[in-house]
Amino acid sequence: MTRRRRSRTAGFTLIELLVAIAILAMISVLIYSAFSGLQRSKAGIERLGDRYREGRLALDRIGRELQSAYLSAHRPINPSLAIQKTAFVGKAGTPADRVDFNSFSNRRLDRDAHESDQCELSYFGSDNPQEPGVVDLVRRFSPKPDLEPTKGGRVDVLATDIDLFDLKFLDPLTGEWVESWDTTQGATGQPDRLPLQVRVILVLNGGQRTGAGRARDTIRFVTKISLPIERPLTFATQ
Repeated sequence: MTRRRRSRTAGFTLIELLVAIAILAMISVLIYSAFSGLQRSKAGIERLGDRYREGRLALDRIGRELQSAYLSAHRPINPSLAIQKTAFVGKAGTPADRVDFNSFSNRRLDRDAHESDQCELSYFGSDNPQEPGVVDLVRRFSPKPDLEPTKGGRVDVLATDIDLFDLKFLDPLTGEWVESWDTTQGATGQPDRLPLQVRVILVLNGGQRTGAGRARDTIRFVTKISLPIERPLTFATQ
């Protein structure tokens, strides 16, 4: 009798085993949820850091190249012999404005390249072909200025998934900020003069357009860039 009682009390019943398995499953689910949450938090922090870095690099480049903007008054007496034209054209848009200008910011990487420090540059918004509804900030670059300062060259993405790229131009004659600037228009524009400053507002989407990260706040960058060369270059014209 004693041996039979010991054998009965030494093992687990089926109910006890099921309860133990259920408790173990609940603990496993809680541990997985905790690690999954940590992984999502880590990915979100890393993406946020990448987005801040992307925005800062974009503004640094825009500031450096806008500071070297220039106009040139060196034109041939016969207009048909002209091979270059300089301009500074800023236009309002949604969600991104556009600016086209000439700059002394080209870096010649090839020793034998027939290039100088002069170039044509543009910044504007472009629809992402792979993600509908997403607008990227792109940079147009041409190392050889020609008669069409707003066309040609290579276009590269400068900042992805932007919500706003806003430009304002400080008119040195009126002291007011204007939304557009055009040195090519005599009557309605600002012929032969550059703005005193350019204010740039860049807003990046902090999360993702789809998925769990779409509700994150945006990332806003604001800077003012001074343009030292306000008048067209006239050296060696007299």
